[in-house]
Amino acid sequence: MHPSTKASIRDFVIFQIKLAIDGFKDMALIPVSIAAFVADLVFKIRGPKRLFYRLMVISEKFDSWLNLNGIAEAAMAHDDGLFGVSTAGSDSYLGQMEQIVRGGDDPKGKRKKLR
Repeated sequence: MHPSTKASIRDFVIFQIKLAIDGFKDMALIPVSIAAFVADLVFKIRGPKRLFYRLMVISEKFDSWLNLNGIAEAAMAHDDGLFGVSTAGSDSYLGQMEQIVRGGDDPKGKRKKLR
């Protein structure tokens, strides 16, 4: 199988996992955000302690970590797909996946041997 085909299959699986994670997050946030909003109203929470807006900040950070579609265009230009434009071990979901799958940035077949 051609390396770019393998990369496409791997990227498809990663995208499906990211979609599932994003969907679970969205389903969990619906009732939690309602509860946070109601708690803010009932307990008259004001300022930076408002639960609803703190929840939105957490959600935004999670979305940034997941980066569902952020590097799709750049990935098309690489034979190595998504891993070609990520950094293994970075603070993103993709960087953490690459670290787990590869143990580094280089594809297993292309690593230089140390002498």
